[in-house]
Amino acid sequence: MKTQDFFEVLEAHKNKALLFEYAPKKLVGANYHITEVKHVGIDAVDCGAQMDSWNETVVQLWESPSELNKTEFMGVYKALGIFKKVGTMKPYDLHSEIKFEYGNSQFHTAQLFVNNFEIHGDRLIVKLAAEKTDCKAKSTCGLPEEVEIVDASACCSPESGCC
Repeated sequence: MKTQDFFEVLEAHKNKALLFEYAPKKLVGANYHITEVKHVGIDAVDCGAQMDSWNETVVQLWESPSELNKTEFMGVYKALGIFKKVGTMKPYDLHSEIKFEYGNSQFHTAQLFVNNFEIHGDRLIVKLAAEKTDCKAKSTCGLPEEVEIVDASACCSPESGCC
C-alpha cells in the first residue's frame, strides 16, 4: 500500500482504535508505540546488473514492557497526529510503499507490508504480511516468471550470464 493510500484509510476512520495484525490472528499488543518513521531511499543493483531506486516509508512499532497490561489500543486520531507531525518535519514521498517494522519474542523483527485492512466495529485492523524475496532479473537470467528460486546460486552463477 502506498503511503498516501494508508493515510487516506486513517483519515476515513479517525474515530476508531488502530490495531495491527502481524500474522494471522496475532495482534501487536495494545502497549505499542510508534517509535520511528523512516523515509528510506533505496539505491540497488540486481543480479542482472540493472540499477533501480525507490523510496519507502517505514514505521517502527514497539511494545512497551512497562505497559504490558494495557488493553486500550492507540486511536487512529492519535496516530494521524504523529504522522502529520513527522510530515511537517520531513515531508513524505506519498507515492512510496509504506511498511511496518515490528518484532516480539515470538516473531522475528521484520519489515511487513500492508496487505489489507478490515473494520470490526470501532476497530481499524491493518493486516500486515511478509514479502517474499524475488529475483528481479528473471528474464536476464533466462528464468520463467512463475519459477520460484530455491537456490539463489542458480541465478547468480558465473555461467548464468547475469553476474
